[in-house]
Amino acid sequence: MAEKILIVDDDVQTLRLVGLMLERQGYKILAASNGAQAIGMARTEQPDLILLDIMMPDVDGLSVARTLRKEPETANIPILMFTARAQVEDKIAGYEAGADDYLTKPIHPAELTAHLRAILSRSKSREGVPLERGYTVGVMAAKGGLGVSTLVLNLAINYFQNTRQEVIAAEMRPGQGSWSTELGLPNHEGLNNLLRLHPNDINTTTIENELVRVPYGVRLLLASPYTRDASLIKNAANFEAIVDHLSLMARLILLDIGLNTHLACDEILNQCKEVIVVTEPFPGTINRTRLLLEDLKQHGFGGNKLITLVLVNRIRADVQLSVTQVQEALGVPVAQVIPPAPEVSFQAATRNLPMIQVQIGGMLSLQFSRLAEAVAERVAA
Repeated sequence: MAEKILIVDDDVQTLRLVGLMLERQGYKILAASNGAQAIGMARTEQPDLILLDIMMPDVDGLSVARTLRKEPETANIPILMFTARAQVEDKIAGYEAGADDYLTKPIHPAELTAHLRAILSRSKSREGVPLERGYTVGVMAAKGGLGVSTLVLNLAINYFQNTRQEVIAAEMRPGQGSWSTELGLPNHEGLNNLLRLHPNDINTTTIENELVRVPYGVRLLLASPYTRDASLIKNAANFEAIVDHLSLMARLILLDIGLNTHLACDEILNQCKEVIVVTEPFPGTINRTRLLLEDLKQHGFGGNKLITLVLVNRIRADVQLSVTQVQEALGVPVAQVIPPAPEVSFQAATRNLPMIQVQIGGMLSLQFSRLAEAVAERVAA
């Protein structure tokens, strides 16, 4: 049976053109020209997805989304906001109102269709339809402060920008979350809420309810930044269940593990197909990284599972090891070098932006793009 899509827009031309395009893709199209009509049709027709404009004269799209999310019979209908309002503040408002995704006009029809299909796939997952497991990558380092969290976030965004495939990035360290403060996101309780459940109650639906979609296309599972929540890290069975179900929800899953001292490290690593190890070109860190690589071999990494080494140069200094020296010391090739970017880092922090969004197309963005392209090749293999 064809999936039903309700298109809501006060512009008749948009209704006609988008409706015709989606009909050719095999979807059954319903149309509403105002917010009140949209709410009524959502209740009676129960569409599989709503394509919702924001700017409408009577009841705007944000109000429509809030209303539908409050009513049990419409609360779970996926909503894709499709609007000319392109400011970051508008996108955040859309997600806070209950949107599953947010696209701005104009857009290429192929991109719109790709987003629709991704949302409908996630909806099927919530209904228990089995999906192919995604590619799960753990990211970690031998010591703190090397930029693991920054790498995970920016790699996830760049991967989505390059491929337009669904990607979830998850902080795995309760009490040490950083993305919510870096991006100015109000809700950082997602991981906490899942860790407080019984492991048997963790599934794709409970996880989906805790994910936050940001304006850059990716979904995030956020960890609390408060140290009082750090004790939740002992719930290893919950971590195992979270990672297991995350693999059913996106094409790529990136996990911010942090250190190999994580109490659920074994449970998390057992479900990873690849580990990205972050290090820096200084002898003490390289020695500790060597020990980490030896530990990872016990989990099959470096054998039937891939280890990817990323070298982060955080300072401009002549007194540091070369890439060749690092590779010789560790016996693992350096896949990517991330250059120092203190100015970009400062601007990102003051503007609540991911680093690659500060200078789009700059050197830092290029290095992350190359890493994302390499990961994409392995995902597709």
